[in-house]
Amino acid sequence: MKSSKTNRRTFIRQSVIAAAGISIVPRHVLGQGYIPPSDKLNIAVIGGGGKGYSDAVNTWNNGASNITAICDVDWNRASKAFEKFPKAKKYKDYRKLFDEVKDFDAVTVSTPDHTHAVITMAAIKMGKHVYVQKPLTHSIYEARMLTEAAKKHKIVSQMGNQGASGPGVAQMIKWFDKEKIGSVHKVHVWTNRPIWPQGITPKTDKPALLDGLDWDSWIGPAAMVDYHPQYHPFKWRGWWNFGTGALGDMGCHLIDPPYRVLGLGYPTEVESSVGAVFSQDWRPDHLPDSCPPSSRTQLTFKASKKNPVDLKMTWTDGGLRPFHPDLIPVDHPIGSSNSANGVIMFGEKGIMTCGVYGREPKIYYNDGKIETFKEKKKKVETFPENGHQASWVEACKDGYRSKKHKRLTSSFDFAGPLTESILMGNLAIRSYGLRKKNANNRFDYPGRKKLLWDGKKMRITNFEPANQFVKRVYREGWSL
Repeated sequence: MKSSKTNRRTFIRQSVIAAAGISIVPRHVLGQGYIPPSDKLNIAVIGGGGKGYSDAVNTWNNGASNITAICDVDWNRASKAFEKFPKAKKYKDYRKLFDEVKDFDAVTVSTPDHTHAVITMAAIKMGKHVYVQKPLTHSIYEARMLTEAAKKHKIVSQMGNQGASGPGVAQMIKWFDKEKIGSVHKVHVWTNRPIWPQGITPKTDKPALLDGLDWDSWIGPAAMVDYHPQYHPFKWRGWWNFGTGALGDMGCHLIDPPYRVLGLGYPTEVESSVGAVFSQDWRPDHLPDSCPPSSRTQLTFKASKKNPVDLKMTWTDGGLRPFHPDLIPVDHPIGSSNSANGVIMFGEKGIMTCGVYGREPKIYYNDGKIETFKEKKKKVETFPENGHQASWVEACKDGYRSKKHKRLTSSFDFAGPLTESILMGNLAIRSYGLRKKNANNRFDYPGRKKLLWDGKKMRITNFEPANQFVKRVYREGWSL
């Protein structure tokens, strides 16, 4: 019966095609490298400059996909993408693109952090698959909402922490699962970021707006401020209104390996301290709008199915790093070759280390032995540098319930909780700066304490003012 129905459908289809004068040429006749249009994913690019350009090129993958539209608020920054994909329709407002362009299946979102959530949620509600640069969102609440929405609308999703798909992280998982270092009770993570201005006072002059820049669309859901080059391009990372600082920028690359290897969930406690800036004697500058020049944060995680003990994870940025562990020979760098960014996991039987993106993983055993991993060069490159994006494209073609989607390393089911955990650190950093005047006409800082977190309810339970940083207030006319 099934065969009969199939044959009838095939007959009808072929009859219609013949009547229309259309001929279908089998793929093998066209050549091994040919990809018929029906096999291509149509992609709309939101954010075509900077990282957005490489995301567009990697998802396009030498013609494996179609780039149908490109949206960027700054057409000068996106000019390279426009030249690369001349047939793509051009927009400055993603909302207009979503209203007018109908022939796309998926979206890449490579914009400043503060606009990730509103763009991604709009795409999800349209039933479009999404690839979003790290960090997934600007706030904890947004990360939770996107995670739930992607599941509800059956969207194929991926966050742009490409190291998650690298061989180094996969090797670390294998080592840990073989119990080579035993249970882990302590983790150190560090970065040399920020490499942009932070811990500064906002400038008040009003330079002329850049030609071709749609500033209102750039601001999006954030609180409106006048245009200034201290924000755009790139320097937005150092301002809480738009960016998520050093932790938001690099946490998704560096915290990802231990979070993934150890199977961690929501943290239960967080505590931070930040570097002070002094423009005058004795009085530290109060800089609530700017991310700090350096910070130190500790997250507490309960035992997981993979790691049966509680652990403390310490993050440091601003060029600060942990001291050299005794198990690592003094002439060995810690983390990676230059030690600028790195991870150390302290286990019962030894310590496991890696650099950014999970590169250069090593184990230093208690007995003095050292185990290293060297990536094997494949004769045939299955996925080049763009494997993280290319695997998402292939999963989009197969759909939400496909094995390819389940194999993605940073779908929102994983990337959402990871982002929430990272942004917990920012919540503590911002709480650290909260102050109120005391009787001596000086200031008390009530947020300088260990904060207790209820992950399911997304609330700090022992310091209510900290909860203002869980969910941001959107500018009028914008919503999630």
